[in-house]
Amino acid sequence: PVGADQKQHIEIARDTAEKFNRVYKTDVFKLPEPYILPDVAVVPGTDGQKMSKSYGNVIPLFASHDELTKCVMGIVTDSSGERPENVYAIHKLVRNESELTTIYGSNAGNYKALKEMLIEDLDKYFAPMRAKYEELQNDSGIVDEVLERGKREARAISEAKMEQVRQAVGVS
Repeated sequence: PVGADQKQHIEIARDTAEKFNRVYKTDVFKLPEPYILPDVAVVPGTDGQKMSKSYGNVIPLFASHDELTKCVMGIVTDSSGERPENVYAIHKLVRNESELTTIYGSNAGNYKALKEMLIEDLDKYFAPMRAKYEELQNDSGIVDEVLERGKREARAISEAKMEQVRQAVGVS
């Protein structure tokens, strides 16, 4: 899974895999395909642009309630309509659209109330992630163990793949 803005990276990997397979008349590398969910291809940031740490328009996953409040209340709103599109676009990532249609319809023009509901929904949505993050912060041994296990598994897979590459190239 990738965002629409990352599709070119998949295409580069695909081109590289395809060229290797063609040149060495093999199928060592599987050709990757991007998987882009249409509804979340680009997550909007607090300023209406795509969300990006480099733009400084993110809502941190592990933010406290106060940090969430600051971020959400700072979302740029378009006062030309009854529904703040930037708030709605973020809200529909954590709540289904049929509920949001009712909520946004009954709170038309009341941007503050809609932002407050978004804060509560985000806080509830992020709570399990935040709790797990805090648990891991307090026991770094778990993280070290997972990283070590992952390293061993990745090494086994990559060594097997590199053996296939060496055989295809004729250096094994």
